[in-house]
Amino acid sequence: MLGQSLRSRLFQAIGVVVLICVAFTIGLGLVLTQREVKKSALRDLAHQVDLIRANEGVASAKGLKSKVQPILDQSPEREIYLSERGDLPLWAQEHVAQNRPAQGTMTFGGDSYYFAALKANPGTIILLRRQRSLLSGYVWGLLIAAAAGGLLAALAAFLLARRIARPVDRIAAAARTLAGGTHPEPVAVEGATEIATLASAFNDLAAQLQRAQEAERNFLLSVSHELKTPLTAIRGYAEAVEDGVVDPRDAAATVASEARRLERLVKDLLDLARMNRTDFSVHNSEIDLAEVVEDAVRRYEQQAETFGVELRAVADAPAPAIADADRVLQVVSNLVENALRLTPQGGEVRVVAAPGVLRVEDTGPGLAEADTEHAFERFYLHERYGLERQVGTGLGLAIVKELTLAMGGGVDVESRPGTLTVFTVRLKVPKVAARETLPA
Repeated sequence: MLGQSLRSRLFQAIGVVVLICVAFTIGLGLVLTQREVKKSALRDLAHQVDLIRANEGVASAKGLKSKVQPILDQSPEREIYLSERGDLPLWAQEHVAQNRPAQGTMTFGGDSYYFAALKANPGTIILLRRQRSLLSGYVWGLLIAAAAGGLLAALAAFLLARRIARPVDRIAAAARTLAGGTHPEPVAVEGATEIATLASAFNDLAAQLQRAQEAERNFLLSVSHELKTPLTAIRGYAEAVEDGVVDPRDAAATVASEARRLERLVKDLLDLARMNRTDFSVHNSEIDLAEVVEDAVRRYEQQAETFGVELRAVADAPAPAIADADRVLQVVSNLVENALRLTPQGGEVRVVAAPGVLRVEDTGPGLAEADTEHAFERFYLHERYGLERQVGTGLGLAIVKELTLAMGGGVDVESRPGTLTVFTVRLKVPKVAARETLPA
C-alpha cells in the first residue's frame, strides 16, 4: 500500500509545527498579558489612592468618602473607608500600619479584587477594582489573531509543500518513464539546492544510461555481424561439401580458418567481459620486458614466415618494468598479430623492449592522423578499414588499452601511412632500475 504523498506529509508537518507554535504563543501571551494587566491595575489604583489623599485633605474619612464616592461610582473602582484594617491581608495591614502603601489582590464580599490601600487620618483608604476575566477581552483578541495567523500559515504551508513537491513529482514521473524503456526529456533544474542537485543527478543518470544502452546496442550489432560472417561461410562450405561441389580439403581449410576467427572473437569477448568485472585480477611485479618480447616473437615466428614478413625482437639489455608478465604477453601478442596481418609481404615487424617501454613497429599501410586518437575504441578500425584491409574483429586494440591501464600504464600510436606505424606501451619502472633509452 502506498503511503502519503510528499506534498501531504509536508503540509501536515508544517501544520503541526504551526499549531504547536500558535498554542505556545497563546499560552505565553496569556501569562504575560495577565501579569501586565495586574501590574497596570495595581499601579493605577495606587496612583488614584495617592491623588485622593493628596487632593482631598479633610480631617474625617467620612467627609472624604462623601466627596469622592460619586466620582468612584462612575468608574470600575470601589472606594471603602475602614476604621479597622481587618479586611486586608496581614502583610497589607502591616504596610498600612507603618504608613506605607499596599497593593495586591484580595477577596471582598465573595469576589476577587485588586486593591490599593493607604493610611488616612483618621482611618484607611482602600480602593478596589474587580478582577476581570481575560476571556472577556485580551484572550479573545489573541485567539482571533492566532486563528488568522494559523490560516495564513496553512496557506503558506500548502504553497510551500506544493513548490517543494512539484519538482520531485516531475523527477518521479521521469524516472517511471525511464524505467518503462523510454528516455524522457531532461527535467528542469530548479528549486532548492537539494532539489536542483537531485534533478541534475537524474539528468546525468538518464544521459549515462542512454549512452550505455546505445553502446551496448552497437556492441551487440557489431558482434552479431562478426559472428554471422564466419558462420555463414562455414555453413556454405558444409552445404557445398554435402552437395559434392567443392573439394573437401579446400572446404576443411576454409572451415578451419573461419573457426580460428570465431575462436579469436570469442576469446576477445571473454577478455572484455573479465575486464568489466570488479574482481579482474592483475598481479604486478618486477619483470623483464626483454624476456616477454622474446617469448612473443617465438610464438609468431611460424605465422610471420607464412605471411612472408620479417619478425624480430630488439632488446640489447634487460628492460625492467612493474607489470603482470602474462598480461604484458597478451598485450604484445595482440599488437604483433595485428601488425603481421596488415604488413605486406616483404615487410618488417619489430618488437622493441627498453626499461618500462614496449614498442611494436610495422611497415604496413598505417593509420590516418584523424584515426590514431580513435584506434583503441572498440570496433572503430574494423568499421573504418574493414572493407579495405584484413583487419581483425576490432576488439584487439581495445583489450590492449584496457590491460595496459589495469597495470597502471598507458598506450598510444603514431603512424606515417605506408611507411611506419608504432604502437608504444609505457609501464612503471622499478625505482632502482637505471633509465635507458630505446635501442635504435
